[in-house]
Amino acid sequence: MNTKKMVNNCKKKRAALHNLGCKVNAYETEAMGKMLSDAGYDIVSFSEEADVYVINTCTVTHTADQKSRQMISRARKKNPDATVVATGCFVESSKKRPEHADIAIGNNRKAELLKLIEEYEKSREPIEVFTDDNLKDKTFEPLRLSDTADHTRAFLKVQDGCNRFCSYCIIPFARGPVRSRAVLDVMDEAKALTKKGFKEIVLTGIHLSSYLDEGHDNADLSDLIKALSVNPEIKRIRLSSLEPGIITRDFMEKVKDVEAFCPHFHLALQSGCDETLKRMNRRYTTAEYKAACDLIREYYPDAAITTDVIVGFPGETDEEFERTRAFIKEIGFYELHVFKYSKRKGTKAYDMKDQVDENKKNERSRELISIGKELSKEYRKKLMGSKEEILTEEPENINGTEYYTGVTKHYVKMAVSAEGRERNVFYDGIVKEFLTEDILLLQT
Repeated sequence: MNTKKMVNNCKKKRAALHNLGCKVNAYETEAMGKMLSDAGYDIVSFSEEADVYVINTCTVTHTADQKSRQMISRARKKNPDATVVATGCFVESSKKRPEHADIAIGNNRKAELLKLIEEYEKSREPIEVFTDDNLKDKTFEPLRLSDTADHTRAFLKVQDGCNRFCSYCIIPFARGPVRSRAVLDVMDEAKALTKKGFKEIVLTGIHLSSYLDEGHDNADLSDLIKALSVNPEIKRIRLSSLEPGIITRDFMEKVKDVEAFCPHFHLALQSGCDETLKRMNRRYTTAEYKAACDLIREYYPDAAITTDVIVGFPGETDEEFERTRAFIKEIGFYELHVFKYSKRKGTKAYDMKDQVDENKKNERSRELISIGKELSKEYRKKLMGSKEEILTEEPENINGTEYYTGVTKHYVKMAVSAEGRERNVFYDGIVKEFLTEDILLLQT
């Protein structure tokens, strides 16, 4: 099908997209934007009036559900005559078309976006397509990002779905079983991205640790990293969230020889208490988690280890929370992302006894956020006087002075003077001081 013919030749249509949720969603939203752009649409801001609105929804918390509904409603109010498309996890998990949406598209059907818009605009009959039947063969949805975004860092989706079924999480129901993208297909898209100027590739997925290309000698994530490193135009390879079980000596041996590999490990923790982890169905102990962190630091002594933590999980006592608090300090994370437990209907935790009071959740959240800030500052302080390199991303005015900011391989944000500098260029220098609480000055 020639997608460019799908747009009315009399008037160039406008499309606006809005993303909610994770990096996988962000990748898919940009890929859908590329589909629409290739079909002849002008891509405009979501705040503008458009002929087509696409909202890629999230359902990880009740707040995410609410925001998803709000953005769908906002699109309808912006242009009552527009075609409003709702897709993503909120749509998939509810298995129904949200109010104010004309088209509901399940998570593994986004590649059909143009066809479904065309069908709707011919018939004006609401459309609902979900993914149950589509996932029987566990195929990977053929969405490609390639040259869509004006960034220095490209997110490359290589995996979808999850088979873990943590007791609090609705995502396995919304995303379906694990599917992995072929190594050769990933390499092909990475090559296209570097040709467009991207120098850093971030491999992302719903459960990235489960990546496996059976058709390529059972290539796992470490094999994929090594395969991508053959491309000399890829200067950095970064990973999104991982599970601690993937950190083995074999994995570390493979990645240590990849010069482009970024020693930034986001290892999901969720709780630092074994009893809580068991109720969460997390399938590892705190001892196993610590062993993974120790192994990382054996190979990369200055590795940046970041994590997610849930507070207020059903049954979490003061004593259990205290164990989590102590464990976080023991590990010494670079960054901490704290979430308050949110009940999700359809999960095992939804009906668990001893639900934690919201005030208690707020109190525990504040405490861990404070600890996270202290740990992050400590990590940054250790960089003073060291030689670092950043890839510049955006110009930024800090305290009245113009800088270019970017991140190191360890994902620490730094800034260099903007004078004589450009975007998407590597600059190295000595770390001098804190410009802000979160940004360090790199003196070149």
